[in-house]
Amino acid sequence: MMAPEATTPKKDPRAWDALTPPLAEWILDAVSSMGFARATPVQASVWPLFGGGNKDVVVEAVTGSGKTLSFLLPLVHRILRQDEPTKRHHVASIVVAPTKELAGQIHGALMSLIAFHPASSELLPFLSGEEKRPETSSPVVVPQLLSGGSTTTTAQDLSFFLRASPNILISTPGRLVELLSSPHVHCPQSSFEVLVLDEADRLLDLGFKADLQKILSRLPKQRRTGLFSASVSEAVGEIIRVGLRNPVKIAVKVKSLKTGGIIEERRTPASLQMSYLSTPASHKLPSLVQLLEKLDPRPQKSIVFLSTCAAVDYFSHILPVLLPEGFDLVPLHGKFDAKVREKNFSKFLTSAQPSVLLTTDVAARGLDFPQVDLVVQIDPPSDPKSFLHRCGRAGRAGRRGLSVIFLQPSEEDYIPFLDVRKTPIAPLPYPRIIIADSEARETAERIREAVRADRALHDKAQKAFVSWVRSYSKHTASSIFRVGDQDWTDLGHAWGLLRLPKMPELKKFTGDKFLGVEMDWDTYAYAKKDRENQRLAALQKYLEEKEAGGDSTEAHHAKKRRNAEAWSGKHEKEDLRSQRRDKKKRKREAERKQGLNEEEKAKERDLESLLEEVRRRNKEKYAAAAAADADAGKGDGGGDEFMGFD
Repeated sequence: MMAPEATTPKKDPRAWDALTPPLAEWILDAVSSMGFARATPVQASVWPLFGGGNKDVVVEAVTGSGKTLSFLLPLVHRILRQDEPTKRHHVASIVVAPTKELAGQIHGALMSLIAFHPASSELLPFLSGEEKRPETSSPVVVPQLLSGGSTTTTAQDLSFFLRASPNILISTPGRLVELLSSPHVHCPQSSFEVLVLDEADRLLDLGFKADLQKILSRLPKQRRTGLFSASVSEAVGEIIRVGLRNPVKIAVKVKSLKTGGIIEERRTPASLQMSYLSTPASHKLPSLVQLLEKLDPRPQKSIVFLSTCAAVDYFSHILPVLLPEGFDLVPLHGKFDAKVREKNFSKFLTSAQPSVLLTTDVAARGLDFPQVDLVVQIDPPSDPKSFLHRCGRAGRAGRRGLSVIFLQPSEEDYIPFLDVRKTPIAPLPYPRIIIADSEARETAERIREAVRADRALHDKAQKAFVSWVRSYSKHTASSIFRVGDQDWTDLGHAWGLLRLPKMPELKKFTGDKFLGVEMDWDTYAYAKKDRENQRLAALQKYLEEKEAGGDSTEAHHAKKRRNAEAWSGKHEKEDLRSQRRDKKKRKREAERKQGLNEEEKAKERDLESLLEEVRRRNKEKYAAAAAADADAGKGDGGGDEFMGFD
């Protein structure tokens, strides 16, 4: 009897040593040290086309899927396979990123990669000193980071370029335009290999188009180009503008099995659970605190999103009073000075104890925050596209993560709206968050206690609240997020306000604008002595003028009345200006619609139809729910129970 024929085990097609063309040994060592036991789907898909072949690529993959390495490996491979090193002051590859933080992270990943390449790593000491880098006989990779708003000037960047002669530039659009304008920087057909646009859909937005066109005008047309993003399909209409030549579309999708055996396409990693919590505004902060307390294990890295910079400024003083013991709070927003942003960004990444990053959409996309366990959206994003990017800060590279968005009851149409956009969210199954009205009132009083201690916090609160209302009124899905539906009293308690600001949106509000809070505004002081002295001097002058009588007192009264008025309006004059602004806005909107092409008009109609369909579905849903048993199936969104963080 013959022995059974031995079978050779089938090789994993995503094993690094199974990819074609073969990767160099030093690259295998590098990716192994970075924790990539095998290539991710996007890395395995891009490598043979962009690294081994001569194809332009448009890559759409869920956030946290390893996109950065998917273009860095081909880029490095193409440079090192040349017969000769890149000529001095010639550029071989460029990576363009929309933000300085993302550019910095790409540069850091590239530096970690080339540290494993012997010839390139020998040159690293010359990149940090003033000495001219030596010539090499074999190809090497020499990167340079350029980023607007950083500590270097354009002149310093050019000086580094002339000294180090880098062949890879990683940059934001504006700073790259400045460097490429120099006659000392060359991108000839003979040397230039690859252009990569990371977060491509954002780079193709209106604010970046002019710079991008200037960059493209300075690059050879015969090149390889790659567009990479989590939602690059929304930029397909602009592909011709960036000069792609018959690009290969790579879309790495995630599919999950829903109840009933239905396979559902997702736009986020399967390791990320996306949930929502329906709650009044005044219950949001207590819910956040309870979420952090009840999650087991405790989240080590959490990101909390607010809608405006002013809100981050205000709540960065408030949340330390509310957060459970042991949590660090780190604020980050786009109006911080560049050095402060870098410092806070680094502080969050390197913190050894549980940390909460309080931020705006500046941290929603592009930035790689490794090992984020929890994302909480206290404010829904004004642009629905940002929702996906916010969620994607957690659950990266196969790590389990949880994302929770807080929605007021009037905003629940957002749930089917996202579902239609293939971004389904389910009620938060665990932990169970229950907030009593008494707990919400206690939280509001704790906030007010902090605000009463410093009048400057009252000023911040008023400014932040007005900015929040302005942001809320600009939601793309304006039929779901309606300013007119707001419970202003509940919002005032949610923010811990001592009084509601005067603003056009509150004209029809007939409740107590002081929210039941009694204050002696004459003795309400600033914590900073110089600021308080200024206030007291102004008050004393007013009292003296009042005692003396005369026009000056009346003038002071007029000034006081003006100062007590709205942050956003000044009585009738502001009303008139507001009407003019609205008229101009309607005119601009009409002109914008006239300028749309047929495809764009169709998209507008589709969005309106979508919203109408969402409203219709919800009317049917709520009518059915009202007729059913109130407790039947409530809270069961069909989502898997949260299994904890890695």
